Amino acid sequence: MTKEQQTSTTPQEQDSAMSDPEASTGAADEGLEAEPAAGAEPTPGADAASAAEPSAESLSSLLEEARAKADENWNQLLRTRAELENLRRRHEVELEKAHKFALDGFVRELLQVRDSLELGHAAAHVEAADVDKLREGTELTLKLLSDVMGKFGVEPVDPAGEAFNPEYHQAMSMQPREDVPANTVVTVIQKGYLLNGRLVRPALVVVSQQPG
Repeated sequence: MTKEQQTSTTPQEQDSAMSDPEASTGAADEGLEAEPAAGAEPTPGADAASAAEPSAESLSSLLEEARAKADENWNQLLRTRAELENLRRRHEVELEKAHKFALDGFVRELLQVRDSLELGHAAAHVEAADVDKLREGTELTLKLLSDVMGKFGVEPVDPAGEAFNPEYHQAMSMQPREDVPANTVVTVIQKGYLLNGRLVRPALVVVSQQPG
């Protein structure tokens, strides 16, 4: 069979090809199978990428929530600062009052001692005053004063006959004595006082020493 015979077709065969469109488009369909159709849907990877990107509405909603939270925190900070400032001022006022009126109770107790002294002073100026009564009144006033001082933690330092203690006693002079050991307080010139165990004033004393 020659080449011309292979390529030539009879009129009947040409009419058969034209009457059968499926046969004529088969080769074209086979050549277009690799190309996607015009209306084909996107691949799953593209769908995931587009879904991962937040929309403008979601971003706006997140921004509004963040602003609301920031405003709430700021208001809470302002309230806390105001409360602390009020507390500081209240403490300052209370501290000032404590400094001014710390001796209020002591003064109230001390007034009765002053009243007793004034009564004794007035009685001493009466003609033919009874000295024994004045002495008794003075002793009662001293006892009242000692009670008031002891109530507020004030204690006397009266070291007569005790060993000399430089932390609480101040030696004014030395006196040779044979009847007592050396460095013994033989005379109290002025009493000392403690306030809640702390020395307010040392006692002024005379201390013994060995003769010669």
